[in-house]
Amino acid sequence: MESLSKYKLVFLGDQSVGKTSIITRFMYDTFDITYQATIGIDFLSKTMYLEDRTVRLQLWDTAGQERFRSLIPSYIRDSSVAIVVYDITNKVSFTNTIKWIEDVRNERGNNVVIMLVGNKTDLADKRQVSIEEGEAKAKEYDIMFTETSAKAGFNIKALFRKVASALPGIDSNSMTKNQHEIISEVDITDGGKPALKEGDGFCSSSRC
Repeated sequence: MESLSKYKLVFLGDQSVGKTSIITRFMYDTFDITYQATIGIDFLSKTMYLEDRTVRLQLWDTAGQERFRSLIPSYIRDSSVAIVVYDITNKVSFTNTIKWIEDVRNERGNNVVIMLVGNKTDLADKRQVSIEEGEAKAKEYDIMFTETSAKAGFNIKALFRKVASALPGIDSNSMTKNQHEIISEVDITDGGKPALKEGDGFCSSSRC
């Protein structure tokens, strides 16, 4: 029986930076222009087939509002990856990534992969944070960095490819071209979510 490794990815960042939109684009390849703040914690799961193993990414979407911050440490505590998101058109959200990164370090030390993500590159004309600033912060904290646009779908797959290649026990050189596209043949749908397209995998239960 093929072993199934599970990795917990927790998404952190201020309110309205696009954490939920990044997850939705990755899971369903869709974008909802109607903004709804995440209340508490949401959970989704996606399966990836790699050359030598099957892995399940457990995606934990956290609320950015201050009133939910007391919940965050318990979700960071057993995570494999922390994805810290900011809005490139909002300098304050970039500045606040420091506290999110420090929260992760306080709970997990260096035993965690941290990815800094500058989202909303489709709004380049409103940019307040340069790529160079993002790269510099990532270098300062010795973490990974990329920019994305959940709305346009830019770099979303690449983001998760980078994360997958950095997971404990995963050899990035063993991932084939097709695997780099993060193809999953699992076809499970949830009544509250849109039906998945071919190549997607979804689970929303505690079994994931």
